[in-house]
Amino acid sequence: MKIEQIYTGCLAQGAYYIESKGEVAIIDPLREVAPYIERALEDNATIKYIFETHFHADFVSGHVTLSKETGAPIVYGPSADPSFDAIIAEDGQEFKLGGITITALHTPGHTMESTTYLLKDPDGKDHAIFSGDTLFLGDVGRPDLAQKAAHMTQEELAGILFDSLRDKIMPLADEVIVYPAHGAGSACGKNLSKETVGTIGGQKKTNYALRTDMTREEFIKEVTDGLLPPPQYFPLNVKMNKEGYDDIGEVIQRGSIAMTPEEFEVAANETDAIVLDVRNQKDFVKGHIPRSIFIGIDGGFAPWVGALIGDVEQSILLITPEGREEETITRLSRVGFDNTLGYLKGSFEAWKNAAKEYDTISSISAEEFKKDLEGDIPVYDVRKPGEYNSAHIENAHLTPLDFLNEHLAEFPSEETFYMYCAGGYRSVIAASILKSRGIHNLIDVADGFKAIKEVGIPIADFSCPTTKN
Repeated sequence: MKIEQIYTGCLAQGAYYIESKGEVAIIDPLREVAPYIERALEDNATIKYIFETHFHADFVSGHVTLSKETGAPIVYGPSADPSFDAIIAEDGQEFKLGGITITALHTPGHTMESTTYLLKDPDGKDHAIFSGDTLFLGDVGRPDLAQKAAHMTQEELAGILFDSLRDKIMPLADEVIVYPAHGAGSACGKNLSKETVGTIGGQKKTNYALRTDMTREEFIKEVTDGLLPPPQYFPLNVKMNKEGYDDIGEVIQRGSIAMTPEEFEVAANETDAIVLDVRNQKDFVKGHIPRSIFIGIDGGFAPWVGALIGDVEQSILLITPEGREEETITRLSRVGFDNTLGYLKGSFEAWKNAAKEYDTISSISAEEFKKDLEGDIPVYDVRKPGEYNSAHIENAHLTPLDFLNEHLAEFPSEETFYMYCAGGYRSVIAASILKSRGIHNLIDVADGFKAIKEVGIPIADFSCPTTKN
């Protein structure tokens, strides 16, 4: 028996490859499915099942393409209603895989079709669960994503999740391994651990949601408290996962059109495409195409694209580091953004060499910022509320990047203001968005809060988040 977690850090997502006696099951695959097929070939094995724990909201799964490529059936839990052929498992239904058994445990609450898969070893002993978004390490799945479709409140879903955890998961032996669908960084929960593998016993000791003395009312309150609105792209990804999507090879082929600066400029002017620059933030600060949006490929790329661009139908023109064009198109497609029109051949250097107009962002070091703070200047913190609440610059205004568009009216129209995040990535994203909206009177603090603390700028600790009125 072989169990392999295939973890994708930029999505904080875990897919699983399980092999026994030449038969393979894949759980929650990524959209690019070639690695699973190649791995099975290396093992001289056949992919027999594709298990989906639920209709994912934060990424487009590879289930449809993988089934088409291998002939393996897709398995969902009870109450799932996909538009394509699939096995809709009954609660407790068993699936034989070589010498092991995988049992579907219906665990609704995150969504109504959410299902945990229990793996029993060749001796019939409970070995591991693949818990999807029902149980994370340190947290549980947010109960607000399915409420519109299910015509239920998040409180009602949280109550159902309480029952699922206590009826199906907590009775399992302490040594049973927990393989969740996500780790820290995912928007599918609030306080996910950086660890990606644990045990039932470990979670009973450390996960607030599995306290044995917890009442249903306490659980509902704690699980729903502090939930930020889900990113805009979540329901659009659910739709793609339920109804199907184009093969990723077709998406890459459509988007891999190399454009000269002149062709790129015409496309930017004559379409409604967003010009998306995915280079390093320090390069973007030094020079970029006017009104382009920065979201760096080496940061939390795909989730930020989903959160900030939102509409998966939005057409996109790319500026990438040379040689990373296909990677960027692929990572966009993981969150459903399939409408890439092409990329700038030769990257931004080609634009400069063609003597095209370009813009820059004013940026200063933390040392320079410290000197400027001696005056009464407006400062904006674009981190998440929890980060701000933990520690921030005194009198800084909270304007989270996730919801920057809701704060546009708060920024000064003429007076120079300063922005920072944790390390410099998100503040440059924010600056690019503001500049695209005609707000240019900003200065970015390079390297963010990390550098700010190092130079001894006064910090306010453990303060409730506020926004400028």
